[in-house]
Amino acid sequence: MDDGIDRRRGAGVALWRQIQQVLEREIADGAVKPGERLPTEFELAERFQVNRHTVRRALAEMEEKGLLRVEQGRGTFVHEHVIDYAVGKRTRFASNLMKVGREAGHEFVRAEAGEADGSVAEALSLRRGAPVIVLETVGMADARRISFSTQYLPADRFPGFDIAFRETQSITQSLARYGVADYTRRWTRVVARMPTAAEADILHQPRNRPVLVTEALDVDHDGRPVNLGVTRFASDWVQLVIE
Repeated sequence: MDDGIDRRRGAGVALWRQIQQVLEREIADGAVKPGERLPTEFELAERFQVNRHTVRRALAEMEEKGLLRVEQGRGTFVHEHVIDYAVGKRTRFASNLMKVGREAGHEFVRAEAGEADGSVAEALSLRRGAPVIVLETVGMADARRISFSTQYLPADRFPGFDIAFRETQSITQSLARYGVADYTRRWTRVVARMPTAAEADILHQPRNRPVLVTEALDVDHDGRPVNLGVTRFASDWVQLVIE
């Protein structure tokens, strides 16, 4: 069997390392392309005539190097290039992705009426308990989930905003329907942390891979808060560029 593996005792290189080298060479040569799913552990074990633990060690090393990514319930994929996502005075999801040659999309998760807790009320200049509209969406790049966002908007100022968003699939276009022709970013906070089980499931990523979390306040031309957004980015897919 000519699979590039030397199985002789004392060959000097562990089997898992040889498998890693073969797979990395195939990726470098373009035999396996970015975004392509690898065969399962069982299939690779059959190919190389080794046990699954040996294959798992090779794949784990490649994931650690950033060559592979694991999506829960979907498999192991060759990693694509990370997206540079600009965070600045005018941060727009669709525009950011267009600039880097990616197609933007959204998946609507839920919309509900809520009450502003202390931090939301303070950010939006509302009284505690004031009505807010809560939107949750998944941001897509080339049909791949890269972010999970929760938006809080003053319900009294934007009644029915969830309906407008369902129709436009755009915060910017929806705000324009309420006379907010433009808005800018007042501040952005960024932290990195491990995802919750729900966040990992939504983003199709393992729980041992961190998410980048932005909390950001947008204001209209008069400086009135219009939207408080909390977005969790899959760090395997996105790196934030502060402008």
